Amino acid sequence: MTAAVVLSGCGTQEAEPTVTVFAAASLKESFGTLGEKFEDEHPGTNVEFSFGGSDTLAAGITGGAPADVFAAADEATMARVTQAGEASGRPEAFARNRLAIVTLPGNPHGVRSLGDLARPELKVVLCDVSVPCGAAARTVLSTARVRVRPASYEQDVKSALTKVRLKEADAALVYATDVKAAGDAVTGVEFPEADTATNSYPITVLKNAPQPERAAEFVEFVRSAQGRRVLREAGFLEPGPGAR
Repeated sequence: MTAAVVLSGCGTQEAEPTVTVFAAASLKESFGTLGEKFEDEHPGTNVEFSFGGSDTLAAGITGGAPADVFAAADEATMARVTQAGEASGRPEAFARNRLAIVTLPGNPHGVRSLGDLARPELKVVLCDVSVPCGAAARTVLSTARVRVRPASYEQDVKSALTKVRLKEADAALVYATDVKAAGDAVTGVEFPEADTATNSYPITVLKNAPQPERAAEFVEFVRSAQGRRVLREAGFLEPGPGAR
């Protein structure tokens, strides 16, 4: 929703506070749910999201884009924001995610393992290495010594999955949460090498947040028991021991 100022003969009605959250594309479904729940528990507060590749969002933040909260899909991307002095404090981990192979419904090409992605007849897409899902894909493929010649590199994980959904690709490496969110539109294939590149998701209030108090409350809500339950239901893993 968009906040507005309403003028009347009885005076001025203040705009409802809006918390603007920049979040990794893989968080779209779970954060959409969390945003609705947060609004229910904080009447009069709106939550607006901008979803995309973590690197693109980070570049926007360091370039001066106004936002209250940043949730990235890996710690390396968050580090760029903190090193630029854009975080108000130390980012806190709230979830982890790992890769899975996504194929056409029913897996018509019989993809059973990470090594199958090297088959020359398969059209495979990957996330660009500049974004967390691409960096994770590079790690797992290198660890498994699997060489894939991708048909394209996509700028975020949702774009990679969409290529498969539209039958423009036979398979892609995306997050397990994206496979779950897509439901029957795709088939997912898990592989053991995914454990070699489990991404930790950090979140922070931004230094120049227009709504710092509400932003801090949203971060706290994401990391609460209720927030973690929503994330767990979406397929995310717990942030792990010692996570802040």
